[in-house]
Amino acid sequence: MVILEANKIHKTYGNKFNKHEVLKGLDISIEKGEFVSIMGSSGSGKTTLLNVLSSIDHISSGTITIEGKEISRLKEKQLAEFRKSHLGFVFQDYNLLDTLTVKENILLPLSITKTPKKEAELRFQTLANDLGIYELRDKYPNEISGGQKQRTSAARAFIHEPSIIFADEPTGALDSKSASDLLNKLSDLNQKLKSTIVMVTHDPVAASFCSRVIFIKDGQIFTQLHKGNEKRQSFFNDIMKTQSVLSGVQNEH
Repeated sequence: MVILEANKIHKTYGNKFNKHEVLKGLDISIEKGEFVSIMGSSGSGKTTLLNVLSSIDHISSGTITIEGKEISRLKEKQLAEFRKSHLGFVFQDYNLLDTLTVKENILLPLSITKTPKKEAELRFQTLANDLGIYELRDKYPNEISGGQKQRTSAARAFIHEPSIIFADEPTGALDSKSASDLLNKLSDLNQKLKSTIVMVTHDPVAASFCSRVIFIKDGQIFTQLHKGNEKRQSFFNDIMKTQSVLSGVQNEH
């Protein structure tokens, strides 16, 4: 079942005198329950793609549909409501509120819904245990490590059971062990909850945890790799080979 579909999406910055086209008529579809990685060299358009798919930015033309709703046509207020219910986000810099505890940060998305307190507590306990941060529930962000912050951020993204979770370089600020811990947890949650995760990364190790890798070059899809029944090490090698043929270093958009 397709949960996200984007057709002929273009994204252009600037004005008629100085236009820069970042996305060039790109088509993409994501199946429910997929763990997909988007890769590409700096300037390829991968970050712009994540931003428009997740409604952080607007497309210039084309259509984006999530759960049968064409989000590219929604007004700002409708989009904000859709985002609250259907989308989860994990950012490279965590985006945690320093004045709230780990538990309060995680429960934040449920505080703006009518989720019963008992259900919210149960969801928190389950997710916090799955992510190995339950014992940190009363600590503040400045009292925990980067890896623990990112797992807190991930728990916050999952807590309201969104249709899709968008992750923007979630391992970018982590050491290799913390990154591996996070990716293992995300992979486990993807399997356990059948959650759909779309992740932008420059790291082939991170991408090897996914079921599919989409490579972007010059604002278009260059190629795709499907993991299938491959072992992660073998998939990693395939990713490295494909990445090696991508070239061009420009400013990231």
